[in-house]
Amino acid sequence: MKPLGIGLIGCGMVTQHLHIPALAQLGERFAVRALYDASPSVRGQLAARMPGAMAHDSIGALLDNPEVDAVLVASPSALHAPHAIAAMRAGRHVLIEKPMCMTLPEADALATAAQETGMIAQIGYMRRHAPAFHEAKRLIAADGADINMARLRAIIGPNSAFLKPTAAIIAGDDIPPESLVEAAEASALATRAVARTTEGPRAFVHMLLLGLSTHDLSVMRGLIGMPGRVLSARHRRDGRFFTVDFDYGDFICHFETGIDRIARFDASMEVLSDERVIRLDYDTPFVRHLPATLRVTEAEGEAGVKETFHQPMRRDAFVAEWASFHAAIAEGAAIDTDIADARQDLLLIERIMAVLAR
Repeated sequence: MKPLGIGLIGCGMVTQHLHIPALAQLGERFAVRALYDASPSVRGQLAARMPGAMAHDSIGALLDNPEVDAVLVASPSALHAPHAIAAMRAGRHVLIEKPMCMTLPEADALATAAQETGMIAQIGYMRRHAPAFHEAKRLIAADGADINMARLRAIIGPNSAFLKPTAAIIAGDDIPPESLVEAAEASALATRAVARTTEGPRAFVHMLLLGLSTHDLSVMRGLIGMPGRVLSARHRRDGRFFTVDFDYGDFICHFETGIDRIARFDASMEVLSDERVIRLDYDTPFVRHLPATLRVTEAEGEAGVKETFHQPMRRDAFVAEWASFHAAIAEGAAIDTDIADARQDLLLIERIMAVLAR
């Protein structure tokens, strides 16, 4: 089968360091044929590194390229919805980096575009594609409704601590002012609509929820479903640290997250039942091929404890994500992380912000 032609909309750090290597690893399925970035120097230098990829000076020109079958939407978060909708309207499948968009009305507009065009839309929740995630989900389902509590955690240091020693990212300071204004205005409108402000701790919490925390919320939902309501939400340290308690009826899931200056990545989901604790751990995505791992602690007899450590494989989660996208397009495989799924995160974020306002 001929490789699917990929167009890259947005060529920043995540595209360069994570998506392009993943696509190269799947070279029999994908070929990068076109790219666009608001920075002329970034798109020019990157195209020079990638034979066969044409740099375009507009998204419209990229979408007119007949060699493009699907696009990665990795532009600024506030522009994901219009860029993905334009791509689908142009007959291109889309893989949209998280967050899918910033508001529920945007999510609904994306769903309408996908339905009307018949294009595949997958959201970039790579953690949901890790083999350890699937094994954790199987074990939790086997336990049925016997969950006593759950804990969700993400405490991380600066991304630069992982990137500087491992990556050579092309950066440009020549983005046209009108492009910067467009992204900033769209972000401010969305943040005001949800956080009721565009600055201060509440706005920071909102952006953190849309950024890092969408991965955590997606894993939580993927493993134990959608909570009934948000019981509490509190922030400290100017919004850099916050906690949320989700009500699942028979149990509570406690979520804690924050950003500090320690060069480590502490992200996990733990589900506790009477006789088993299932713990899923994620490492930084910015060092490729660090696997998600699974640790299961069980009762053994009347007084014993058995602990099992699972590391299913080292395949990078971004590679698994793109492989799933290809299967959806080429084989009609189902997509777990679709628009309807990602909409649930935006609904949770709005509920968290509403409780945070009390």
